[in-house]
Amino acid sequence: GLFGVPELSCPEGFQEAQDKALQESEQLVQKACSTPPGPETVMIFDQLSDSLCRVADLCLLLMHDCFTLYVSRLNTDVELCQSLRRLLADETVMSSLDPETRRVAELFMFDFEISGIHLDEEKRKKAVNLNVRILDLCNEFLTGAHLSNKIDKHVLPEHIRYNFTAEGNYLQVAGLHADCPDDLVREVAYKIFLYPNAEQLSRLEELLASRNSLAQLVGYDTFAQRALQGTMAKNPETVRQFLEKLSDQLSKRTQKDFEMMTKMKMKLNPQNSKLMPWDHPYYSGVLRAERYNIDPGLYCPFFSLGACMEGLNNLFSRLLGISLYAEQTKRGEVWSEDVRKLAVVHETEGLLGYIYCDFFQRPDKPHQDCHFTVRGGRLKENGEYQLPVVVLMLSLPHSTRSAPTLLSPGMMENLFHEMGHAMHSMLGRTRYQHVTGTRCSTDFAEVPSILMEYFANDYRVVNQFARHYKTGQPLPKNMVSRLCESKKVCAAADMQLQVFYAALDQIYHGKHPLKKSTTEILKETQEKFYGLPYVPNTAWQLRFSHLVGYGAKYYSYLMSRAVASMVWKQCFAQDPFDRAMGERYRREMLAHGGGKEPILMVQGMLQKSPSVEDFVDALVSDLDQDFETFITDS
Repeated sequence: GLFGVPELSCPEGFQEAQDKALQESEQLVQKACSTPPGPETVMIFDQLSDSLCRVADLCLLLMHDCFTLYVSRLNTDVELCQSLRRLLADETVMSSLDPETRRVAELFMFDFEISGIHLDEEKRKKAVNLNVRILDLCNEFLTGAHLSNKIDKHVLPEHIRYNFTAEGNYLQVAGLHADCPDDLVREVAYKIFLYPNAEQLSRLEELLASRNSLAQLVGYDTFAQRALQGTMAKNPETVRQFLEKLSDQLSKRTQKDFEMMTKMKMKLNPQNSKLMPWDHPYYSGVLRAERYNIDPGLYCPFFSLGACMEGLNNLFSRLLGISLYAEQTKRGEVWSEDVRKLAVVHETEGLLGYIYCDFFQRPDKPHQDCHFTVRGGRLKENGEYQLPVVVLMLSLPHSTRSAPTLLSPGMMENLFHEMGHAMHSMLGRTRYQHVTGTRCSTDFAEVPSILMEYFANDYRVVNQFARHYKTGQPLPKNMVSRLCESKKVCAAADMQLQVFYAALDQIYHGKHPLKKSTTEILKETQEKFYGLPYVPNTAWQLRFSHLVGYGAKYYSYLMSRAVASMVWKQCFAQDPFDRAMGERYRREMLAHGGGKEPILMVQGMLQKSPSVEDFVDALVSDLDQDFETFITDS
């Protein structure tokens, strides 16, 4: 069966696994309600969480109504909550618990509270129904965000029609064509793909209003306030300060970036040289290529998949005492023959867990790089440790007769990024699966993965593995330096765009009813936080799919990057293979999963408490050019 789970040897097995999990959960609910207050209460709650998560994580069954409904009902089950409340109210028992057990008990209680356990029965039912409706709207919004728009082909000039898929008299526009060198193609794609769809607009409005209603029903002023409980930022006010201060610091640099792009557009298209939103990704790429001549084709031969995996293995071995070993899979254990299984082994602690690597392109495979948990780690009742199992998904090209799989610099960086998540899952060896590995606050979860990008861009690390697959020649140092510096070209404008998205997300999930329509808010926020003009009759927010999974938390990526930057500069920039720092990183940041407050983990690593200004400074200083490379290139 898939992942070695016997039920999953055929599609019907998913239903069987679900039924088994629901049955097991019912027994655990009964047990929790009849157990006297003590550490066992937390253990039973965690078993309940494990039983449900193993099925939900495995087949994403939380998208399945009956499962969602069941979880919502558990979160509003008064008797179940009472068993936990008795524990939390017993000061003698609570003071005898270790900090992780106390935190997990409090996190379970928090789940009850944000689901409205304190409400009367009628309001609790309303909260359950709102939860289910929100999930339906999320699914519908995601589907709508990826649908193409069509236009009568005769409206477009004949010479650009071939860029779009023809369907009778219509042309399908399925994306922004951001990399197309023809300005007109990008303009047409932008205006048609982002043309407002009335159904999608009403879905978004209902989603935002429903989230707000749920938050207010359970006692919060706004959805953002509810969503930011337990995060590094803690509240919307901190996020607002962070984004506004970052925007102020970026402002002049962004202006310079836009001026450079405008000059380049004037040079290539003198008739129509005003810089527009559809120009930013294209012209920043042109400037990077012109200034540093970074042709991915020159780098790929040095980054064979085998060499990159060897580089990761070497890094993990020297930093953390960990090695990756390929394991033979059993029949039916993987979903495609090119999926590889890696055992993660520590030099003294032994086997830590498994990573299934689904790295190659396949028809119908989603085009996204991601990490997801199949089974969380936890200490079982018999004293054994349940080993974590994760999947890493990439979209790499297959090897050919003449060459192995070769990665572009971007693919190599993504591989390191996703491996950062995997190591968090392997080393977040908590007693409870509810807080294992990456089950932590969203604004902390990206820190280990972004930190790995800093290693991937350091010559001392790259030099250990980047070899030409034919000649064995190492990648020259100046090529790595130029690659790193090229990423700083227009990086302020790129970051400014992320600030705009994060600010928009905060406003949408802030005070309701919204003062204006979502499109008017988009226009205002774009002018304040971005700088390129809003284009009439477009509604970019209807394609903002991150509003689903990152509602009120889109800022997380920027804040995680700030922390990763600080950790890199303070702890690893001097020596990226420093074993003592690697052990500190494991002990202070990776080992706790979500079992410790995120800001305390950051404080433990940096040995100081960072301020909003520190976060902003870390991000902005990353944009500064490296003087040595600049002089060499000059």
